[in-house]
Amino acid sequence: MKFLNKIQDKITYVRIIAVGYLTVILTGTLLLLLPAATRAGERTGVLTALFTATSATCVTGLVVVDTATHWTAFGQMVILLMIQIGGLGFMTLGVLLALILRKRISLRTRGILQESMNYMQLGGVVRLVKITFWGTFLFEGCGAVLLAARFIPVFGIAKGILYGIFHSVSAFCNAGFDLMGGYSGKYSSFVEFHGDILINFVLMALIILGGIGFFVWSDLKKNGCRWKRYMLHTKITLFTTVLLLVAGTVLYFLFENDNLLAGMSGKDKFLAALFSSVTARTAGFNTIDTGGLTGASKLLTMLLMFIGGSPGSTAGGIKTVTALVLVAYVWSNLRKSKGVNMFQRRLDDDVIRKASNVVVLSMLMAVISVIFICFIQPYLPVEDVMFEVFSAIGTVGMSTGLTRDLSTASRIVIILLMYCGRIGSMSFALSFTERKKVAPVQFPVEKIMIG
Repeated sequence: MKFLNKIQDKITYVRIIAVGYLTVILTGTLLLLLPAATRAGERTGVLTALFTATSATCVTGLVVVDTATHWTAFGQMVILLMIQIGGLGFMTLGVLLALILRKRISLRTRGILQESMNYMQLGGVVRLVKITFWGTFLFEGCGAVLLAARFIPVFGIAKGILYGIFHSVSAFCNAGFDLMGGYSGKYSSFVEFHGDILINFVLMALIILGGIGFFVWSDLKKNGCRWKRYMLHTKITLFTTVLLLVAGTVLYFLFENDNLLAGMSGKDKFLAALFSSVTARTAGFNTIDTGGLTGASKLLTMLLMFIGGSPGSTAGGIKTVTALVLVAYVWSNLRKSKGVNMFQRRLDDDVIRKASNVVVLSMLMAVISVIFICFIQPYLPVEDVMFEVFSAIGTVGMSTGLTRDLSTASRIVIILLMYCGRIGSMSFALSFTERKKVAPVQFPVEKIMIG
């Protein structure tokens, strides 16, 4: 009995989440290997199926085969299902099913759910699941209807409805998978619709709604437009989101005005710049050729991909709150302020330590991966390799076209990065370590020089 309890103690919440996502990925891989998933004349290897399943479950969007032309309707539905599971989290859907069946939610399950959704407290986590379900159903449903209204005249009724549903779910879950390969060419995404106001704004709205986090929904639902009543987390999330969207739009417009935006009308330039700013935050769609971006735009995109969306959302990256907390910490130190204060509240020291760990671990994984891929494939441009790596670890899905040129070893590295990016770099590291108690006796302190 003691042995079983010891094993159960070692199976932490983080490990359960890591194994859960791995199970979804392996199941999806097996389904994509079925003959029914692939179009006649196309061949799907194990690595291709594994790469696609990982990208879908980790809501990334990087692909080695075109989704529309390689996979059948069955294969596309498998991908869509994995996107939905990966976006909302398998624990969220599991608890939702239990609620429908009127099953009791145990304390341990609530704890796993809290860790999975990155929720701040155990109380109210089940209520958050209900808000998440109804919010997702509403947003994805409205998005599907609006997109279908635009797609039906182009693709017909059945295909238009399917495309509306697929792209609404993909956008809301920040997945970046699209079915435009059969219409405007393989891997073309929404380049042909760069000036379409309806498609652009519907996709952007879905991406932003999915990327701000379920807790923010709950706070907005509770307090409406009363800013002063929002939780600190909500204030930081909304402030950082707006700041990054505005700054990204302005910079993309400046960097690409004489490049990819040249020859476009003023309206189309604004739409393309705004869409680029939104999609770089882990969505993965594109309305302009990503491979043709200027060096400045690629670096900007890498920064936005690294930051990503917000905690407890369908998005990836180190998260907006993490980035702003570190900026505020550095600014407070430069001013020699006591503590880190934001919106008339002081941040807990543990929050700052966790933010530092997340950034350092994510950056370390990215740098090691870039070095490894450049070592085994030295002929690949370093700039494009960096872009691919940051896209993978941020679960974004944007690519300069390098994904198809990666070797087997490089693709395995990208698969691991997508997996780590979805469960979180810090969570991934913790899943391999045992939590140890703090020793009652500590080593003496000695100062060192920094900077």
